[in-house]
Amino acid sequence: MVGALQGFEIPLSQYADDVQRIIGTCIAQYGAREWKLAVLTNEIHGHLGIYSTLGAKMGLRAREWFEAAGLTEDIAILSFAGSVPPVSCLNDGLQVSTGATVGHGLFALSEDPEKRVEARFRCGNQEITLCLKPDYEARIRSDIREGVARYGHTPAYWQYVRELALRYWQDWDRATVFSIQTGSAPSQP
Repeated sequence: MVGALQGFEIPLSQYADDVQRIIGTCIAQYGAREWKLAVLTNEIHGHLGIYSTLGAKMGLRAREWFEAAGLTEDIAILSFAGSVPPVSCLNDGLQVSTGATVGHGLFALSEDPEKRVEARFRCGNQEITLCLKPDYEARIRSDIREGVARYGHTPAYWQYVRELALRYWQDWDRATVFSIQTGSAPSQP
């Protein structure tokens, strides 16, 4: 099964100026596939966000782990991100990057009351859990606290969050920011 697009060539002029500045670096470091998935995620999400971008990176990392090249493989996801922003924004990136959507019946939210940047992925008879490593999670919390202290919840704060999302997108490698657990023992990517 094939989606609606045959390609994903968007003229540079169609990207926002701040996004244009990271295109070359992101594609060179992480590939066109991650670029495409993160762009699509942030378009359906409605704004460029930290957790939605991390969701795209996490879902692609899971696909790589399973050696699932396309979106046609049945990857099922149990997300621990909940349904309340900002952490729940991870769910949009997970769905776009894996094709495991609510509509396909392959995406579910955990009832665990502790919401976090973590998801369990199942493909065939394999299962893994990915979660954002604690130092990256601490960095997000610290940066957000700084933004709230500096700007409150003003338009300047949301611009600051956008800048953080762009920086994390460009600087955080999906191969190193997540811990991967198979069975009961964590394994490093």
